[in-house]
This record gives sequence, structure tokens and C-alpha cells, in this order.
Amino acid sequence: MTTLQSSQRPGGMPPAALASLPLTLLFLTLVLTPLGLTLLLSFAQFDYNTGIQPGYTLDQYIEVLTDGYFLEIFWRTFWIAGLTTLICALIGAPEAYILSRIRKPWRSIFLLVVLSPLLISLVVRAFGWSLLLGPSGPLGAASSALGFGSLLYTPTAVIIGLVHVMLPFMVIPVWTSLQKLDPTVEQAAYSLNASRAQTLWRVILPQAMPGILSGSLIVFGLSASSFAIPALLGGRRLKMVATIVYDEFLTELNWPLGAAIAVLLLIANVIIMMTYNRVVERSYRRSLG
Repeated sequence: MTTLQSSQRPGGMPPAALASLPLTLLFLTLVLTPLGLTLLLSFAQFDYNTGIQPGYTLDQYIEVLTDGYFLEIFWRTFWIAGLTTLICALIGAPEAYILSRIRKPWRSIFLLVVLSPLLISLVVRAFGWSLLLGPSGPLGAASSALGFGSLLYTPTAVIIGLVHVMLPFMVIPVWTSLQKLDPTVEQAAYSLNASRAQTLWRVILPQAMPGILSGSLIVFGLSASSFAIPALLGGRRLKMVATIVYDEFLTELNWPLGAAIAVLLLIANVIIMMTYNRVVERSYRRSLG
């Protein structure tokens, strides 16, 4: 028996751990190593005349956390990402519910329609929205005619572009959660004289909350770190964190400052998403009793 166990576990390691070793090494190499190097770079000393200097400092972090210019950019990034997430939830959850009620083969067709934007380059979609929202575009011209001015290079343009890009990442998790819903539960609610609104609020919505939570985390994280949409639809005046990181790395050549901004964005994203996750999970458990 001992001989058999030792032959199944070379070196005393369980077979599952041994099989996952290559993927673990790949993860450490491709994900954690760049993050570690970026974190190390964020503490490096920098001089505009001579570049990166030996030694470590907290000057970059102090500058970002005390400068109103950077704080305004972080605030703009997070409220745009939050509003994008809210709009995606308000549109994506009903869309996923309708999609879950459609029968084959129409379900597959509409699912393909939902996923079709992912098949088109992000830059192409951003340029398409810039044509629509520009002064000569139909949406931009209509906005100007109504007295709102041009939509291009405004937060509205960025939010519209982000919603278009991020909506599939909300629909798919909610649709997956609704696939697990037993139709007899909904029928039981109707048999107990529950209205359609009560059934949606008390029965279907709690079952869809895990998908809404997952989709919200994905959409918020991707929106807060998005670069192409803010750069193309927001322009040079409407800065977001990803565009300012790009400027510090490739325009100002201040790599330590750019790395510090990127690290702070990552930390803020993790804190916000973990807090949101805990709050939503707590309310979900209360709704289920």
C-alpha cells in the first residue's frame, strides 16, 4: 500500500498539485512577475535630467496622493466606471432575463447578437462612436441642435462607448445565473397570486444577484482601467487614470510616477470591488433569509 501511494505521489506531492505546477509557474511568470516589477519601479528615484536613479523613495506616491490634479483624475475615473456599471446593470439584467426566456433557435441567434461586438476591434468601435458623436455625426448634430453642444470629448461620450463595450460582460453572467432558475419556482409565485412585479423583485432578482455581482465587478474593473475608449472619445482634455499612466510612461518618460499611479489604481480597484462584493453578498443572503 505504501509503495502504491509513493508511486502515485512522486516526491510526496499530491497528483493534483503536481499537475497544476506548470500552470502555477506560468501564472507567476506572466502575472505576478510584471506586477512585482511595476511595484518595484514605483519606488525608484527619478530625475528629469538624468532619468531613473539608484535608491528608493515614496515621492511618487506622496505626489499622487497630495496633488489635486491626480485626485481629480482618480475621482473622474471611478465615477465614470461606477455609472457605466450601473447603466450596464439596468440594461443588461432585463436583456439577460429576456434572453433566458427566448426559446431555441432564437436564443442562439440573440446570444450571438449580444456577443457580436466582442468580435470587432475595440479601436474600430471607438472610431465608429467618434463619427456618430462628432459635430458632423447624427447624434452629435442632434445634440447641438437641442442646445447641448457636441457630445464628443465629453464624459457622456466616454460613458456611451464604455457601455457599448462592457454590456456583454454584464449580460452573460446574469444570463448564466438565470439558467439555474427553476421555472416551477416562478410558476409557484404566480399560483400564490403574486404579481409579475412582485415575482421579478422577490423571486427572480435574488436568483440573478450572483450574476449581477459578477458582471458588476467585471464591468467596473475593466471600465476603471480602460484606455482606448477614454483616449479616443475623451480626447486629450478628459484624462482618466489609464491615459495619464500612458502619458507618464511614453510622453513624460517618468516611469516611476506612471508605475505608482498604476499601482494605486490597482489597489483602489481591489478595495472598491471587495467592499462592493461584501455589501451585495450580505444583502443577497438577507433576501434569501
